[in-house]
Amino acid sequence: MATHGYRLINVFTRGTDVFSGNPLCVFEDGAAFDDLTMQALARQFNLSETTFILPSRRADARVRIFTPSYEMPFAGHPTLGTAHVCRALGIGGGELTLEMKAGLIRVTAAADRWTLQANPPRWREPQEPAAAIAAMLGLEPPDIAERPLWVNAGREQLIVPLTSADAVRRARPHPDALGRLKSEDGASMAYVFAPRGPAREPRGSAAGAAVERESLIARFFFPQGPAVLEDPATGSATANLGGWCLALGRALPCRFEIAQGEQAARPSMLYLDVDADRRVFVGGDVIEMGRGTLTI
Repeated sequence: MATHGYRLINVFTRGTDVFSGNPLCVFEDGAAFDDLTMQALARQFNLSETTFILPSRRADARVRIFTPSYEMPFAGHPTLGTAHVCRALGIGGGELTLEMKAGLIRVTAAADRWTLQANPPRWREPQEPAAAIAAMLGLEPPDIAERPLWVNAGREQLIVPLTSADAVRRARPHPDALGRLKSEDGASMAYVFAPRGPAREPRGSAAGAAVERESLIARFFFPQGPAVLEDPATGSATANLGGWCLALGRALPCRFEIAQGEQAARPSMLYLDVDADRRVFVGGDVIEMGRGTLTI
């Protein structure tokens, strides 16, 4: 029997709401666990992801990310939440590099606002026409704006621009239909977004001075068994949205404030920057909700 420390973290929180954002469990030292135990612990906590901090020869720390069902090569909120725990443990401070299965990810902090630099994105056209994608999402063809694209800045996901915030809120994917959308690794995932209007990040925020940003609303869907689940905040898809902007030749730099999680009862806020050098950055506020130990 051994005792193992873990922390419960909320990532991409909104304002002062401590129950906002996407929850995460981080095990402080994953070296004692084999793959089966890591998977079992992720299933035990039953959060969208659980991470394990391990030593690395290439970075400040190596991180493994598990959903309750499988391991992931990269995800945004586990990256930022784990970086927050690393700093608390004295690993890397406010600027560190994390080794993921998807590669090395650089993460920086301004107070408790954490930002990752995503891998250079790549993209491809979906096989399905826009009208078929609309039907899979429970929408009408006129609800689709511009070009849906599969984008991969760490994990491939379908990025679908919609014409209005109302269309984002009306999306009701059917699990069988959504399951026909297949990423390069065989997963079925769709990220929908639309403009909300201009926004200004308030002065005194974790990011510092006010920054003009375009405001978006977004939702992220994936099937699980007979149901479609919705993620309250999806950093990997936000990075892929940055890749979508590059694919469509949007004027740079691009700066977005993205509201997600409203329909999942976990309001979240994510920040996306695509700079003039075509680098993609995803950020958000992180808080520690609690910590504990597990003896197994």
